[in-house]
Amino acid sequence: MDCKNCNKEINTKFCPDCGQPANLKRIDRKYIIHEIEHVLHFERGFLYTIRELITNPGQNIRKYLLENRSRLVKPVIFIIISSLIYTALNHLFHIEDGFVIYNETNAENPSAIGNIVKWVKEHYGYANIMMGIFIALWLKLFFRKSDFNFYEILIMLCFVQGMTFLIFSFFVIMHGITHFNIMKIAGPIGIVYCVWAIGQFYDKKKPASYIKGLFAYILGMVTFWIFPTLIGTIIDFINKH
Repeated sequence: MDCKNCNKEINTKFCPDCGQPANLKRIDRKYIIHEIEHVLHFERGFLYTIRELITNPGQNIRKYLLENRSRLVKPVIFIIISSLIYTALNHLFHIEDGFVIYNETNAENPSAIGNIVKWVKEHYGYANIMMGIFIALWLKLFFRKSDFNFYEILIMLCFVQGMTFLIFSFFVIMHGITHFNIMKIAGPIGIVYCVWAIGQFYDKKKPASYIKGLFAYILGMVTFWIFPTLIGTIIDFINKH
């Protein structure tokens, strides 16, 4: 028979050219359980990645970029799963995170800026991923002597921001269980982790690495908010005239 993936002739259980199975198994309950276990498996899986990013994020991310890309979960998958966990827990416990505060003057007829801020509050995971692009640009500027290019910095931030989502998720759970308003300290702790991880990534022995990381993070957040505010202001101006 011919391989259904590359059309090469195969006489074994797997295609010798691309590795595609000769006969795919039907998707059933066992298949779904196996896929979930594969993602969450501690060795080279989601939990393993969390452990490595907690203990020594900078070194482990550098190893992923420069030496071995099979040790950790793929960065895009990691940040997507992490953001989904945070979003799901936020909706489950009905918690207003308080990271974004904006009071609309006219609730019945909200401005364009108000609608943008509302979207960010309701889709904080996606917004945080977009913010990473601006942070990466500032990091590239501050660490321009580094050999890491813009895309490698983005990959680093996928891991770092993914862990930030999980830190926020922990506080969401604690908030939901204890009913104490502890979400206000989640933001500063998340920033501290990001700055620590970024500083470790570049040069953990130099205090300047952490200082640059802090300024890049803050400027990235500010720059992220300048663009939607500017766009919203232009839209509101056009609507009024």
